[in-house]
Amino acid sequence: MTERKTLKLPEVSDTTETPALKKKGRGWEISEKRLDALHEQARDMRRHSSEAHKALAERFAKADLGRHKFTRHMVIGSAIVDFGCHSLGMAIDIDEDGENETLAKRRDKSLNAVGIRVMRIKAADILENMDAVLARITAGMRMRIGDKQEARRSHRENSRPKRGSYDRRERN
Repeated sequence: MTERKTLKLPEVSDTTETPALKKKGRGWEISEKRLDALHEQARDMRRHSSEAHKALAERFAKADLGRHKFTRHMVIGSAIVDFGCHSLGMAIDIDEDGENETLAKRRDKSLNAVGIRVMRIKAADILENMDAVLARITAGMRMRIGDKQEARRSHRENSRPKRGSYDRRERN
């Protein structure tokens, strides 16, 4: 299991001023103009989708995924992924012919750095063997659900008060 990057805040001394919160780009520090351009580009990509994208989107629309939902051409930070599931922290990227591999790998690396797991699927696989692709996506979803449950469990164990610490019941 890879180690997750966490936000490390610098030590604040009493003499320094606390910096103001940046409320740009939903916390991603992206300008409103750039964010609007990304959403417009995603909208255009939804209008002009490839055959593989349309086929997978149709299957997602028919599938019962419970509380999880995959959004088409989702904007995450400064990246646009083909399908994104916010509740799982998971993205699906369809590898089309002629796509720039170096840009895709750089985008995947930046998404992994913030905790978004990226699954790459070839467009030909979607068109030729949809059932195998759906089985792979389902397995990825189960793995991601397990990761989230394990993180939640370890967080609860680490945040419990230590034995002998202050407890309200001890006062009465």
